[in-house]
Amino acid sequence: MNDGKPNWWSRPSTPPEAARISTPSPAEEGDFPLQAPGPAESAVPEPAAEAPPAPTVDMTKEPAAAEPTPSEPAPAVTAPSEPAPAGAVTAAEPVPAPGPQPAPRPLHEPDEYRTPPYGEPGPWAPAPPVQHPAAPVPPPQAAVPPQGAVPPPQGPVAPHAWGQYDPWGAGPGAVPPPPRKKSRRGLALVGALTFALLTGVIGGGVGAYIERNGGIGTVELPQAEAGSADRAPDSVAGIAAGALPGVVTLHVSGGGSAGTGTGFVLDNRGHILTNNHVVDAAATSGDITVTFSSGETASAKLIGKDTGYDLAVVQVTGVRGLKPLPLGNSDDVRVGDPVVAIGAPFDLSNTVTSGIISAKERPITAGGEKGDGSDISYVDALQTDAPINPGNSGGPLLDGKGRVIGINSAIRAAGGSGEGDGGSGGQAGSIGLGFAIPVNQGKRVAEELINTGKATHPVIGVSLDMQFNGDGARVGDKGKDGTPSVTPDGPAAKAGLRPGDVITKVDGQRVHNGEELIVKIRAHRPGDALALTLTRDGRELTRTVTLGSAQGT
Repeated sequence: MNDGKPNWWSRPSTPPEAARISTPSPAEEGDFPLQAPGPAESAVPEPAAEAPPAPTVDMTKEPAAAEPTPSEPAPAVTAPSEPAPAGAVTAAEPVPAPGPQPAPRPLHEPDEYRTPPYGEPGPWAPAPPVQHPAAPVPPPQAAVPPQGAVPPPQGPVAPHAWGQYDPWGAGPGAVPPPPRKKSRRGLALVGALTFALLTGVIGGGVGAYIERNGGIGTVELPQAEAGSADRAPDSVAGIAAGALPGVVTLHVSGGGSAGTGTGFVLDNRGHILTNNHVVDAAATSGDITVTFSSGETASAKLIGKDTGYDLAVVQVTGVRGLKPLPLGNSDDVRVGDPVVAIGAPFDLSNTVTSGIISAKERPITAGGEKGDGSDISYVDALQTDAPINPGNSGGPLLDGKGRVIGINSAIRAAGGSGEGDGGSGGQAGSIGLGFAIPVNQGKRVAEELINTGKATHPVIGVSLDMQFNGDGARVGDKGKDGTPSVTPDGPAAKAGLRPGDVITKVDGQRVHNGEELIVKIRAHRPGDALALTLTRDGRELTRTVTLGSAQGT
């Protein structure tokens, strides 16, 4: 290109080059049927044989007639038999030079303004690029030529197409420039921000849902793996497991009343120890049903009972696999020792509670509903805070080795002053004050009831003044029905006791009233010797008494 104009616009400016262009025939008057060239400048041609340099055209000079020089004849140009492809220059074979020919007439008159041919705009008023319709999209199977390559011609080009060609625009087959690639760093940043935003939104939604609903999916709570069911023998569970087979629940009916209590097996012969007030309704006639911890039931008969000790023995027959409970020694019990109580409070059989021994030798009395004193029991009891309620009566109180150390018999009711199941006043229920008959006393009475049907009571042979308000137990002036207050030839008479003496101690332990004296005496066996401390006429005396025996009821 020269001066920004394509080379193919130039007309021949030298005689040798002008001689190569054939004179158009009359039938071909008008413009040359040349095809508008594509973006040939950008194409990279394949390597070929080196061609002679193309002639240059000087658009500043007017075209001159081609005249052969004497030294170099002008070559003859012949038109090929067939038209050559558009844009191709075919060199004709050399032919003999004809005679002198007239100079060819220029196609156009010289333009003093050097206006390009065929009415194209001049340099003084450059026209904007001609806008053409979009090039047709090649079919999908057509291969896209590499960037910068010139696509092959798409069919013949019609003549006179110069008016539709824009030399400054892209050709009809030009490939549009590839889209500008976005920076990978920018895409990564946008992706990271989008991911963070989505994660925050989703996480917030999931968190709100979990907070409101407590979680998602099926609820499965954590749980410890199954362990061994065995427990240490001295634990509450171990003690209960060993003792429950020997504990029974008694249902008693008769005399227009019914009740529920507890008992425990004494031996393999079916003897069961319980409280007298549990079976008292069936003393003359009635039914006693025993239910074992396994659920097996059996009928029982009353063997013997004693009101003064509040103990009774019943027996079952035809029952196999009995589990007698071992008996401990209540004299070895100390305050603070752990204990376990088993019973059927409010008819809830096989109930296990635990606590400690909170006191010893606690004198209590129970009964007295008959009014004549014949049903009053005197117990030098073990006090415990293990919960005991109505229905626990007659059940065992066990030590840390599972041995029976007491027979649960009474509770102190809230707001009441009496003892027994529920006491004589107030609401029945445990307030942590339970009382049990020491097993040493219970063993002796049980053996007597089993062997003779009756129990004996230790006595000193005096009648006490139960209305005395002073400190101690006073010997009355007269006995019942006007009899002497000191039984002639009785243990007290032999020891030198007199009416009006006030007994203050038994074996060195203080007594504050007549009930406590009876409790302390009945805590021993007949034949035991006791040292009694007394006051007489302001003097303190000590007398030794050997306990006698009386038949219980």
